Amino acid sequence: MRVNGRDYRTIWIDEDDRLKVIDQRALPHRFVTLVLEDFEAVRRAIADMTVRGAGLIGATAAFGMWRAALEAPRDSDGAFETYLQEAGSSLRATRPTASNLSWAVERQMAAIAKVTGIEAKIATARETAVATADEDAECGRRIGAHGARLIQAIAARKGKGPVNILTHCNAGWLAFVDYGSALAPIYAAVEAGIDVHVWVDETRPRNQGASLTAWELGAHGIPHSLIVDNAGGHLMQHGLVDAVFVGADRVTRRGDVANKIGTYLKACAAMDNGVPFYVALPSSTFDLSMSDGLADIPIEERAEDEVRYVSGVVDGASSSGPSFDKAQIVSVRICPEATRARNWGFDVTPARLVTGLVTERGVAAPSEEGIKCLFPELFS
Repeated sequence: MRVNGRDYRTIWIDEDDRLKVIDQRALPHRFVTLVLEDFEAVRRAIADMTVRGAGLIGATAAFGMWRAALEAPRDSDGAFETYLQEAGSSLRATRPTASNLSWAVERQMAAIAKVTGIEAKIATARETAVATADEDAECGRRIGAHGARLIQAIAARKGKGPVNILTHCNAGWLAFVDYGSALAPIYAAVEAGIDVHVWVDETRPRNQGASLTAWELGAHGIPHSLIVDNAGGHLMQHGLVDAVFVGADRVTRRGDVANKIGTYLKACAAMDNGVPFYVALPSSTFDLSMSDGLADIPIEERAEDEVRYVSGVVDGASSSGPSFDKAQIVSVRICPEATRARNWGFDVTPARLVTGLVTERGVAAPSEEGIKCLFPELFS
């Protein structure tokens, strides 16, 4: 994606071999990049949502294992491997719902185990991290191509007017290394000349829709309207939504989907109103060790102050122009001081409510048979 005339990925190694990321906590008011100096900085970036989104969490974890390999003791293979095991466990604990995180750690451990010599293991960790990031970006591009065909078919049936797409949270470029998942088909469709308008859920409590998705769509010049989270059902009842596209943080072998809290309610409304409900994801988000999403997927509960406070700009600065990098961001409490809050980060949408899973290999039916048809090697 281009920002201020420059092409960016969300995570990269610069010319000085430094690991850099975009600080998503500052958006849309400031565009800030950070250097993650060591393993602890990588772990903290995942935990505090400096980086977030399924694909980006996985890529960041892969780079985190490279940083851990650089910092691991080198006096013996045993000490080196023990350090990496502990680092992997620490990373897994940061965001337990996101399957891409564990997948990336396990991929790194398997790759490192195949080579001998500590220096070779460190080099392999770097190569594997870069490959993980490159593959994530390519998956996003392919998801976009497959999903755009779905949007094109809707446009053909509709005949006139824009295709109105509802999305929840942020599953765009910022949630992956590049392109994204749920927004990738929208970008590809617009590039193909299809008229698209996007309904953007604010996505409480951290407002990733309002702050990140709206910022991305604006940067691409795509028409969009910000709505409160509970408006989606009303829009569907009045025929103002042609399709729903969301991302995923974990998908079970039978197609149950864990995604940002509130996704399930959109799926229920979509089913009630005959609106197709698509989930876009790379294959790294599948977790075939789990069958029943409600019973098996761990749901992260985050700090209550994410609910009790909101943040924003107080000086009138916008996300563009000369004041872009000087905007003052403050947090404001929105409830009585004594009021406590609960903050579940995700919910589970049963496969029966999903129209299709848009992957890098095509659109799969939300079932074990459908997933196996596109990804037979995952079941071997």
